[in-house]
This record gives sequence, structure tokens and C-alpha cells, in this order.
Amino acid sequence: MTETAVTDHTIRQTHQSSDLKGDIIYSDKVIEKIIGKSLKTVSGLLAFSGGFFSDLKNKVVNSDDITEGVDVEVGTKQVATHLRIVVEYGRDIPKIVEQIKKVVQQEVAKMTHLDVIEVNVEVIDTRTLDEFEAASVTVQDRVTEAGKTTGRFIEEQAVKTKQNLSESAEEPEPSH
Repeated sequence: MTETAVTDHTIRQTHQSSDLKGDIIYSDKVIEKIIGKSLKTVSGLLAFSGGFFSDLKNKVVNSDDITEGVDVEVGTKQVATHLRIVVEYGRDIPKIVEQIKKVVQQEVAKMTHLDVIEVNVEVIDTRTLDEFEAASVTVQDRVTEAGKTTGRFIEEQAVKTKQNLSESAEEPEPSH
């Protein structure tokens, strides 16, 4: 027998196997991660977005938080989610959304035995792959690349200086 109760944004499942009783507690973050990881398999989905401040943070530093853009409401036996997504330009958006619903429902059920009853999808942007890749470059990436470029320049200048010094050391000194 399994009972489910909601406590402080976590879901608690009471389970009984043989004579042993216990609870399974799911944090919202766990359900969000399951959904976020499952979305990586959806063709035509470029990203899911956590909104302005999340996007601003991601412009400054690289982030691997797969729960950004994924909000969940967990009930006693059911889950509802709201997703904010960016899709590839030219793709069939309703088909992508159907894929999203199917994958989310399957993964959440497979891992938690909870029913996904609602998947709301807000399409916030559509971009070509080139536009998406260009927009994905962060300030951190640019600083890192600038540092590499500066390091290469300094290294090249050091090599030239060594060459000039060794060439001038090999030249005979003019006699007076």
C-alpha cells in the first residue's frame, strides 16, 4: 500500500513492503532535475530559461543548472510543471511540445511513480542554431578567450625577444 502527503514543498510517499514501513520524500528540486535531464533528449529544443535574472547570470558565467526554466507543483500523487523554452527556428513547435510532454510524463513516472497531470509550456524564443550558439557565449567565455589570446601574444613576444638577444649575442662587436 502506498499513501502520499505533501510537506513543505516535498512529497512524501508512504510505502509498505513486507513488514517494513517507511517514507519516500521528494524535494521539488528532484522533480525539477528529473524533468530538466529528460528535456535534453527532445529534438528541436534549444534551451529552457529561468527568466531575466537567470538569463543575465548565465550571460556572465557558465551555468549547468538544468532546473532553470522548470517549475513544479507537487500534489499528493500528481505533478504539474511549467516550462519556459527556446526552440530551434523553423521546427514544428506543437510537435516539440508533444515530445516534451511525453518525455516528462514517462521519466517522472518511471523514477517516482507520480502522475504528471499537466505540462504547461511557454515558448519564450525561437532561434537558429547559429543565433543560439552566438548568444550562448558568456562574459566568462570571452574573458577566458582574451586571457588565452593575451598569453599567446606574450609567449610570442618572449620568443622574439630571445631570438633577438641570441642574434645580437652572435654578432661580433664592432671594433673601435
